[in-house]
This record gives sequence, C-alpha cells and structure tokens, in this order.
Amino acid sequence: MTTVCATACADSRRTFLKNSAVALVGTTFPAINFAQSTAQSPRRFNPEPGTWRTFEVTTRVDIQKAKGATRLWVPIPSVNTDWQESLVSSYASNGTTRLEDDGHYGARMLCVEFAANQTAPYVELTSQVRTQNRAQNWAHKIATQQDPATLKFWTQPTELLPTDGLVRKTALAATRGAHTDVEKVKKIYDWIVVNTFREPKVRGCGAGDIATMLETGNLGGKCADLNALFVGLCRAVGVPARDVYGLRVAPSAFGYRELGGNPASLKGAQHCRSEVYLAGYGWVAMDPADVAKVMRQETSEWIKSAQNPLVAPVNQHLFGGWEGNWIGYNVAHDVSLPHAKGPQLGFFMYPVAEDSEGRFDSHEPDSFKYQITAKELKV
Repeated sequence: MTTVCATACADSRRTFLKNSAVALVGTTFPAINFAQSTAQSPRRFNPEPGTWRTFEVTTRVDIQKAKGATRLWVPIPSVNTDWQESLVSSYASNGTTRLEDDGHYGARMLCVEFAANQTAPYVELTSQVRTQNRAQNWAHKIATQQDPATLKFWTQPTELLPTDGLVRKTALAATRGAHTDVEKVKKIYDWIVVNTFREPKVRGCGAGDIATMLETGNLGGKCADLNALFVGLCRAVGVPARDVYGLRVAPSAFGYRELGGNPASLKGAQHCRSEVYLAGYGWVAMDPADVAKVMRQETSEWIKSAQNPLVAPVNQHLFGGWEGNWIGYNVAHDVSLPHAKGPQLGFFMYPVAEDSEGRFDSHEPDSFKYQITAKELKV
C-alpha cells in the first residue's frame, strides 16, 4: 500500500434538452409558487461551524471485462480551506499507479494503468478528510484580501459556463434593481430556487450545460446543472463564483433524508455545491440545488414553494452555509485527464476509466464496478 499526503491546491444532453424543450427563457420569470395541500410542522436546519469531524472515505474499483489495456482516474480530495482539510491518502492496486493533477485547477487524482493481460484489475483508494459546518454571519464583516487576478479567474467563462449571450441577459434580468454583490447573489439564488427544479430522471448529477438549459427553457436538472447555472449567472454579472465537486459521506444531523448519504454505500452520493466571493465576507457557501432537491424528493409530494415549513429553513441556511456531512474533491472545470484518449470532462467527481473500446459509463457503478464507503473517525 502506498501513502501520500493531499495538498491544497455533453452532446447527448444538449440534443435531449433541445428536443424536449417547451419554451425559451425570456426576461420575465414567473414564480413557481403553488399552494400546498398538506400542512407541515416547521423543521430545523441550522448548521453551525465550530466542530470538526474526520471522515475516512474508501473508493474501490474493480475492472470487469476490460478490452485491452485499461486506464483509470480516481478523484482525490484536494480542497484545503477554513471548512475542510484534505489529509492523508493511501492506495493499493495491481496496476501501475501515479499521482497526477489536472494541471490547471489543482484537482488531484490517482491514475492507474492495467496491462491487457492483468487478471482482476483493481484499485482501492482511502482518503481522510476533516470537515465542518459552514454558516455565514451576515452581520459581521471581515477584512478580506484576494489577488485581483484570482478573482478575475473566477469570473471567466468555461465551455459549459458561458457568461455572454442568453446567460448574461438572464443574469441581468434576474439581478435588476440590485446594487451590491450581496444583493445580486441573493437575487440569483432566489431566481434559481423559483425558476428551476430538481429532475430525478437526469443521469448522475447532470451535465452542467447551462446555455442549453436556458436556450431550451428546460430548467430541470440536478446539482451539477442547477448550481452551475447559479455560478454562471453570478459570473455573468461580475461576481466571482465556482462550483465545488464532492461527496455526501454521512446522514444529515437535521433529519433530512435527501441531504445526507449512507456511509455503507455512497453510490450516487456525489454532490456539487457552490461558492461566491463577496467583499467583506470572503468565499461564501451556497447550495440552491439542495433546496430544489428537498422540494422535489424529501416527501412523496412535490413541494412547489420555498416557504413550505419543510423547505424554508433549508432555503434560508443554504444561502451562506452548508452541513459538514459532505467533502469536496475539487473546483475544476474543463478537466483534461492525463493521457486520456476520450474527451475532456466538464467536471471531475466520479471515477473514470477507458479501455481499447472507449470510455466506461461512470454513472453505472454496477457495470463499471465501483463502490464508495465512508466512516467517521473519532480523533
């Protein structure tokens, strides 16, 4: 076993959305705000920072029925901030292993190569991560300093996050009347909650193709779609913003089934969150996509109002916070995997593999066999 230390650092979807579009998005955005048929008691959701938790996360990949030589890339937690410390990682494999990063964002990964005649190719990666809740104190400003070039970097477009055209038109309409960056971000957050929705049928976490979402008027998706749209709209009006790609590793302490993961089997527990940079506050947590998830999937009834007692505390506290039962892998977009034959990734949150016949389907962990588990360490 080898041990290393972690350091800081969609064509098919496009066609589907265009074919299933119902309308174009204009500059007027009607609210989705239907009355609820079922009265519910108020719920508590109020993550408070201050208590660190340590998780050990293990990803096991077994390559089955490979055709020829095989390459594999597994994300390693590489986020080090005030709310997360990426600690030691160790790995074992019967392939040739090396540590790499994407060369641009600092997204770290374990790369493995298996010879064509390798019997039962496998890799097991274990990473330890410390994390804590986040909650922004909006009444307390701090002295913030950030390199202007760095902030400009986080306003730039990417392949899936354009900042011109309909994206900018939508952002300007959504932020009409806002004067400060905080006001702009709040208006965009509220716009996402009101105008988008969680679509459970979307594969994986979605593609994050925000231009196609707006062009088709199909604003349903999952976290990598809805939070990407939030980030893109923020960037389009000059507010530095970024997606943070990671994994839910434990149940929610507040009893929300959809806001936690089952440590014994984290298949499908990948989750993208977002951050914005605000003068006087620094990098601030955001997650409007999880508001949409609670509205659509927490109960058997699709809740259509963020004022619903079940949704309201989540809507309130995910503007500026999130729960520390989740770890971040990286903040990378447009990821070129080292030595890969397949196309670049919009983001890197799942294990990825290729053989001589092409790339495996990372959203099918039963056929591309991998399992992720976690346990909390008492330290």
